[in-house]
Amino acid sequence: MANGVKKEFKALKQIFKHAFNFVLLSCTSFSVLANVMFVDGYVRAMPPSVPNSAAYFTLMNHGPEVELVGVETEVAAEAQLHTLVEEEGVVKMRQLPKFTLASHANLELMPSGKHVMLLGLKKPLTEGQEVVLRLKFSDGSEQQVTLPVSKQAIATQDDGEHHHHH
Repeated sequence: MANGVKKEFKALKQIFKHAFNFVLLSCTSFSVLANVMFVDGYVRAMPPSVPNSAAYFTLMNHGPEVELVGVETEVAAEAQLHTLVEEEGVVKMRQLPKFTLASHANLELMPSGKHVMLLGLKKPLTEGQEVVLRLKFSDGSEQQVTLPVSKQAIATQDDGEHHHHH
């Protein structure tokens, strides 16, 4: 009888140890993610005939420098990191491999600069619809954010300084 109790106790101890480690790892992953916070943003509503759109949002980094290295979404065939550059008076879009989030700083994606291009929309996006993006970071962490589809930029204090390119 005593042997059976010892075996059960040993098994329970092993289960508890695994459960404790799982909880500990979960908390660690969560605290890393908590360093980068989604502030706000939107996905631009486009006419149904336009196969692409763009996502704009702000991330606040409360931890060490990290890079946004990729974005995935179910609504488009591909999501790419882009920026606008001016060459000889012409504004052009360029794909970038990453966006750097400096330590204790904000990363602002906006129509006049860095943004996420959603290429090959699977169906037209309608105003008020929500789009889920999975953000992938250089430290291996991921964060899911949900953005509303909107026709206009969300008003900000310095909105007058932004130049919108179509």
